Amino acid sequence: MATIIRTGTHTVAITQDERDFFIELGSRIAAMRKGNHLTQVQLAETLGVAQPTLNAYELGQRRVPVSALPLLAKALGVSLEELMGEPATKASKRGPAPKLAQYMERISQLPKPQQRFVMQVIESVLAQQGR
Repeated sequence: MATIIRTGTHTVAITQDERDFFIELGSRIAAMRKGNHLTQVQLAETLGVAQPTLNAYELGQRRVPVSALPLLAKALGVSLEELMGEPATKASKRGPAPKLAQYMERISQLPKPQQRFVMQVIESVLAQQGR
């Protein structure tokens, strides 16, 4: 059975899992806000929303816009992962894996012909290593 929830000026049906998610997110927001000794009015002003809107977020009666999540996390002094209920990731030292991920990201932004060339070079080097 779907639940009705407000999103700005519209109402939409959401599943029970989605409803549970927004209730849990709202509870985390309220707990983090209180832990930072912020009032609803203060946090609402930071987010650029009215206090009743923030109250509805905290009660799970209204969806928090995705675009507001980074600002919300920053205002509460937490990572997006923590805000979403995920365990905080430890900052790891820069090593081969993060460096490789950076290279892969840069390669993915190259034009397709250049991506193919890079892949041929990598395959060539790996083939030589296998000998």
